[in-house]
Amino acid sequence: MKTLKEVKVGQTVKVVKLHGEGAVKRRIMDMGITKGVEIYVRKVAPLGDPVEVTVRGYELSLRKNDAQMIEVEGE
Repeated sequence: MKTLKEVKVGQTVKVVKLHGEGAVKRRIMDMGITKGVEIYVRKVAPLGDPVEVTVRGYELSLRKNDAQMIEVEGE
């Protein structure tokens, strides 16, 4: 299993599954991150938090804890 947290800058991956409970999972889904959507990793802050991604045509910053709950495939 590979999570969004492990994806390198410049890669595009596809969401396979969201892990996590209720409110946290709902918040991630509200950001437009759902199964099957493509996520492009734009940049990772020097200390690794947050991760900046492009999803559904807009830019988003995710905490490492949230990125770890997003299972992905590709590259």
